[in-house]
Amino acid sequence: MLLPAKDEVARQLRRYRARERSMLASPADLAARTVFEDSGYTLCVLMGKRCAREAADAAERYLRAGLVTHVQERDDRPLVAGLNPSAVERLTPAGSAVPSGAV
Repeated sequence: MLLPAKDEVARQLRRYRARERSMLASPADLAARTVFEDSGYTLCVLMGKRCAREAADAAERYLRAGLVTHVQERDDRPLVAGLNPSAVERLTPAGSAVPSGAV
């Protein structure tokens, strides 16, 4: 399956969110609602979804996945500076370091 260009997805998602804010700011404005619905339709077509909310969620996931992949491909250094990959400790929600075999 062909995937849309990330730049275009980001641009359309920004447009959709801006139109959504303007429509929510003045819900009685039919022109604002029409422009919002048009931007939602465009996002639906771009992301291959039937609902604008699903398309916006899919666009956010698509863009987020690209960021994770970009960071992973950028270099092979461990995420924690100064530790080799076999000694990297994971962090607990409280932020204290726990050796990976201790849990």
